[in-house]
Amino acid sequence: MDTKILSTLEYPKIIHKLTHHAATSLGKAAAEQLQPVSDLEAVKPLLQATDEAYTADRLKGSAPFGGITDITAPLHRARIGGTLNPEELLNIASTSRGGRRVKKHIGVIHEDHPIPLLQFQAEQITENKPLEDAIFDCIDDQAEVMDSASPELASIRRELRSGESRIREKMEQMVRSSSVQKMLQDAIVTLRNDRYVIPVKQEYRSNFGGIVHDQSGSGATLFIEPEAIVAMNNKLRELKAGEMREIEKILQKLTALTSDHVEDLLINQDLLAQLDFAFAKARLAHEMKATQPRMNDRGFLKLKRGRHPLLASDKVVPIDVELGNQYSAIIVTGPNTGGKTVSLKTIGLLSLMAMSGLFVPAEEGSQLCVFDAIYADIGDEQSIEQSLSTFSSHLTNIIRILKSMTSKSLVLLDELGAGTDPAEGSALAIAILEHIHAKESRIVATTHYSELKAYAFNRKGIINASMEFDVATLSPTYRLLVGVPGRSNAFAIAERLGLRTEIIDRARGEVSEEDQRVESMIASLEENRLSAESERQTAESLRRQVEALQARHEAERLKFEEQKEKLLQKAHDEAREAVAKAKREAEQIIADLRKLALEEGASVKEHKLIEARRKLDDATPEQLKPKRGGAGAGVGSKPAKIEAGDEVMVYSLNQKGIVAELHGSEATVQLGILKMKVSLDDMELLKSTATAAKQQQPKQAASLKRSRDENVRMELDLRGESLEEAIMEVDRFLDESFLSGLGQVYIIHGKGTGVLRTGIQQYLRKHSHVKAFRLGNYGEGGAGVTVAELK
Repeated sequence: MDTKILSTLEYPKIIHKLTHHAATSLGKAAAEQLQPVSDLEAVKPLLQATDEAYTADRLKGSAPFGGITDITAPLHRARIGGTLNPEELLNIASTSRGGRRVKKHIGVIHEDHPIPLLQFQAEQITENKPLEDAIFDCIDDQAEVMDSASPELASIRRELRSGESRIREKMEQMVRSSSVQKMLQDAIVTLRNDRYVIPVKQEYRSNFGGIVHDQSGSGATLFIEPEAIVAMNNKLRELKAGEMREIEKILQKLTALTSDHVEDLLINQDLLAQLDFAFAKARLAHEMKATQPRMNDRGFLKLKRGRHPLLASDKVVPIDVELGNQYSAIIVTGPNTGGKTVSLKTIGLLSLMAMSGLFVPAEEGSQLCVFDAIYADIGDEQSIEQSLSTFSSHLTNIIRILKSMTSKSLVLLDELGAGTDPAEGSALAIAILEHIHAKESRIVATTHYSELKAYAFNRKGIINASMEFDVATLSPTYRLLVGVPGRSNAFAIAERLGLRTEIIDRARGEVSEEDQRVESMIASLEENRLSAESERQTAESLRRQVEALQARHEAERLKFEEQKEKLLQKAHDEAREAVAKAKREAEQIIADLRKLALEEGASVKEHKLIEARRKLDDATPEQLKPKRGGAGAGVGSKPAKIEAGDEVMVYSLNQKGIVAELHGSEATVQLGILKMKVSLDDMELLKSTATAAKQQQPKQAASLKRSRDENVRMELDLRGESLEEAIMEVDRFLDESFLSGLGQVYIIHGKGTGVLRTGIQQYLRKHSHVKAFRLGNYGEGGAGVTVAELK
C-alpha cells in the first residue's frame, strides 16, 4: 500500500495509538510494522487473533507480559561465543519466565472459553525452566552476581569483607589519634582509586609515609594512603581481581548454558511479540468501542453507524453507508465544513483498519472489503516547489490513480474537478467518474458541482448522497444521507440572515429553469426523506414500547413462575415436616405399646389397644377421603348392607378387614391381629359372603376363628433375640396361630442361660390363647423348645 495514501487517510495515527497498548517493546515493534493486507485468507486469521484476544482480555484481563524484553542482541552474541553480562542474563531468564506465565494464562482461558489460534501460538512456547533457575540462582534482581553463585566467590567475598573491615578499623584508630588529627583536614576515611586514604594537610606531608593518590583543587589537601595500610590495600586489590575472575567464570558458564537454547528463545520471543500484538489490538478495540467486521473480497462494504476513530466518540456523528451492491459509486454533495471529507476518510480508514486485522468503530454486522489497493485524492496538494496549482496537483494525483487502479480497488476523490472553470471542471469530473465506473472500481467522490447530481441521478450503478444541513440553525448536522442529493441552501440562508426579499427574488430569476427543476426535485426528495425519517422514528418508538411491554410481561411471568416454585417448595417442606412429625409420634406410640405389652403381658385389654391405635391415627397427616358409593353419593349417603364375615375397607385406617360382629351403627372388625370397633359410615363393603354359606357356619366362628392357612407356621425360632423382642414376636405368633385354628405350636428359644425360656414361659402362663405348655420331648428339641397347646 502506498505510504502517501496511508498518511493521507491518517493510518499512522492509528498505528501510534496501537503501539501505546503494547505491553512490551516486542509488541510495539510488531505494531509499528503493521500494514494492510490485500488477501482475504490472510486477513481472516489476523481478525481471529484480535477477536480471541478481545475475548480473553474481557474474561481474565490482559496476559501477564511483565519481565519480557527484547533479548535478540544478547542471544546472537551468546551464539558466537561472547560473554553476557549479568543484566543481559537476567533479561533472558525474566523473558523465559514471562513466556511460561503467558503460556499458562492462555491455557487456563482456553479450557473454559476456546481461543484456538492463541492457544496454538502459546503451545509452541518452549519452557526453559532449568536455564531460568540456573540464572536466578546466580544473579539477583539488581543484576548482581550473588555470593551463592559459587563456593569460590563466596570465600573471596568473605575475605574481602574481612579485609575491608580490618583496614577501616586501623584507619579509624589513626584518625581518632590526637596527634594525627591536627595533621588531617577532616577526621574521615575515604576512597581514591578503590584504595582507602585519609585527607592530610599539605604542610604535614612529610610526617606521613605511604602513597599520595589525589589532592584537592586548591592543593591544600592530599589524599594519602598510609604506609601501614599499603600492604593491606594491595591484598584487597588482589582479592577484588580474584572476585572479577570468578565472576567472569560464572558468567561464561551461564552464557554457555544460554547458547544451547538460543533457537528456542528466539522462537519464543517472536511468539510473545505476536501474542502481545494481539492483546494490544484487543485493548485498542476496547478503547474505541469497536466491533469485528465481516470481511469479503467482492468489493462490498456496509458500515452501520461507522465512526472516525480519531474523533472524540461523544462528538463524532456516525455514518451509514453501503457500496458495491446495487451501486458501485457514491457522489456526495453539500456545503463546505459539512463533513464530506470526514465521511470520505472514515470509509477509507476503516477499510484499512479491517485489512490490518483491527476491529472498527461501527455497530455489529458491519461488512468491509479486502481491496487490492485504496487510492485517495484528498486535501490541497498545491506544491510551491513544483510550481503546481491546486487543480494541477489534484489532476496529477488522479492521473496516477487512473493508471494504477483495478476492478478490486477503492477510489476516494475529494472535491473532484475543483480549482478551475466550473463548466470545464464539472465536465472533466463527469468524464473521470465515467472512466473509473467503466473499470468497475468502487468510488466515493465529493463535489460542489450541481451537474454531477443530475449525472448520478441518471446513471445506473451510481447514487447521490449529501451531508445534511439544518436551515433553521444555519449549521451542518454532519449526517451522511445516501440517496438524497445535496441542495443549494444559499437563498434560504440569505433569507434567514435578513437579505431583502426583492434581492432574493431577483437572484432566483437569474437561475436557469433547469436548475430550478433540479432544486425542486431535491426539495421534494428532502421532504419525502424527512417524512420517512419521522415515520421511521415513530415506528422505532412503537417497537421500543412493544419490546418494553414484552420485557415487562416476561419479567412478570418469570416472577410468577418463581413464586409458584417457592409456594410448591414451601408446601413440599411443610408436607415433609408433617410426615416426619407423624413418624416421630408413631414411633413413640409403638414404643408405648411395647412397654405396655411388657408390663401387662397377655392381659393388655382391647380398649387400650384401641386407644393406642387412635393416637397413631391422630399422628397421621389428614387426607382427603375419596367419595364412596355411586355418582352423587355424599358424605352422609347410606352404606351398602354389611353383615358378619364380610370383607370391608376401613377408610380412616386405609386397611382391609373382616367384620366379626355388628353392634347397631358400629361393627367389630378383625384387622390383622387387632380387633376394633368401627363406625359403619367409615367402611365400605368389598366382598359379601354368600347367605347360604353364612347360615351353615356357626355364628361365633365368624369372630373367633378362620380356616387354617397353609402358609401359617407351626413353630417360631427366637434364638439370638432379646427377651423384649421375643415377647412381641410370641404375642403376634400366638394371635396368628389362634386365628388359623392351630391346636399346638412350637416356640424355639434354645437352652443357653435359660433367661429367654423362663421369660417366655412366664408370658405364656398369662396369655388368654394358651391352654397349657410344656418343654419339648425327645425328638422335639428337649429343653430348647416350649410346646404350647392353644384353646
